[in-house]
Amino acid sequence: MLHSQTHLRSRPIQAGHLRAFDAVARHLNFRMAAEEMALTQSAVSRQIQALEDEIGVALFLRHTRAVELTAAGMQLLQAVAQSLPRIDAAVRQIRQSAGRRHVSVTTFASFASMWLIPRLEAFQRENPDIDIRIDASDTAFDLDLADIDVAIRYAPAVNMPPSARRLFGESVTPMASPWLLKSNPAIRQPSDVLAFTLIEAGDAYTPHLEWLTWRRWLVSNGLSYAQPKRWLSFNYAYQMVQAALSGQGLVLARPPLVAENLANGDLIEVLPEARLHSPMAYWLLMGPRSSARPEVQAFAQWLAAQARLTRNTIGEGDDPDLVNDLD
Repeated sequence: MLHSQTHLRSRPIQAGHLRAFDAVARHLNFRMAAEEMALTQSAVSRQIQALEDEIGVALFLRHTRAVELTAAGMQLLQAVAQSLPRIDAAVRQIRQSAGRRHVSVTTFASFASMWLIPRLEAFQRENPDIDIRIDASDTAFDLDLADIDVAIRYAPAVNMPPSARRLFGESVTPMASPWLLKSNPAIRQPSDVLAFTLIEAGDAYTPHLEWLTWRRWLVSNGLSYAQPKRWLSFNYAYQMVQAALSGQGLVLARPPLVAENLANGDLIEVLPEARLHSPMAYWLLMGPRSSARPEVQAFAQWLAAQARLTRNTIGEGDDPDLVNDLD
């Protein structure tokens, strides 16, 4: 008997009795708690007794006409008073959103902040009844299992399944703000970049990101051992671009992620002929359980249209062997 009681008290308690505990603790009255819960007073009393049996201590001191919390009861009330309202709020939110159409999207953080989010207002304006939920992380999800409708991947073609839709390819190319270029010597050939601060990613010299580095670009342009005026490194792509926009140096940028900056003239590609192409590309995948839903199809069609605009801006033509058009 002692073993069964010890086992019972070591496992997590059942949550059902916590509502009764909360009501009695607030009113310090079994009758009033029963009225609030639309139960009989004896039913509430049984729930409290069952909870005390599970925990192993008394939660209330029962007097003739009053109820008083014990020290253990006060400790439990502090946790319950915080937890139940949060649970109720979450349930309300779930119920409110259950009937709404939504599309859940996963992509990596730099793509979300630099390409997707700035364009989302247009989609929401055209589709006000569709909610968008974005998971901006590098976590890889199994679309067969995860509660994700659309994934935007960044990978070479050989790593993508046949169902993947190519949005656009990628290259790297030196870019700068126009006012930085006005106040410095003209850049006419690759060696001219050495007179500037060169901005790049601090973790770029890991094997899978090596092609993003200035060093690779310099080597490809016959400048294997050259050193620039200075180096400036950041952790994230958007930080690098922001530094370039503020005139702090030249950034080896990825045109798809800065297409809007190129289009409006905030960044200038200084050596278009020295653009270095990459094996990487941006891909759209749809979850097999989601692809037939009209809202997911609408979002995929919108992504395809936005990708086409980006390809036009960066001068990338459609390759019929690589681009599956969603129109």
